[in-house]
Amino acid sequence: MEVKDYLGKVRMPSQTVNPLFNYLGIVVEEINSERATLRLPVRHGFIQGAGIVAGGVLATVADEAMAHVVLANLEEGESTTTIEMNMRYLRPIKEGEIYTVARIVRKGRHIVTAEADVLDGESRLLAKAGASFMILR
Repeated sequence: MEVKDYLGKVRMPSQTVNPLFNYLGIVVEEINSERATLRLPVRHGFIQGAGIVAGGVLATVADEAMAHVVLANLEEGESTTTIEMNMRYLRPIKEGEIYTVARIVRKGRHIVTAEADVLDGESRLLAKAGASFMILR
């Protein structure tokens, strides 16, 4: 499936092209060449032993948001994969919704760098992420 076809389909509420989004409950708010915004309602299954959402859940939604803004910047016949990622956790979340806004920092010929802010429903910063993505041709 071409990237543009995928990006059109993943936006649909009943999409089936990204099973991970369905499994976690991720909702696409926006995807374009400037930003990708994903929303994730907190569910009981995301809570770890200390009573807060596990860091891996935040990392997953951040990675997906960054990957999708990268996808929106690719040419026909290209795809991408994450080659490194870092997270800085700043505030816990126990309930509500998680919003992740990702943007491109730099797009080179082979590597794209992106960053994401992970926010709660009151726009408080929960975490910051950065990642590098390889362009596959």
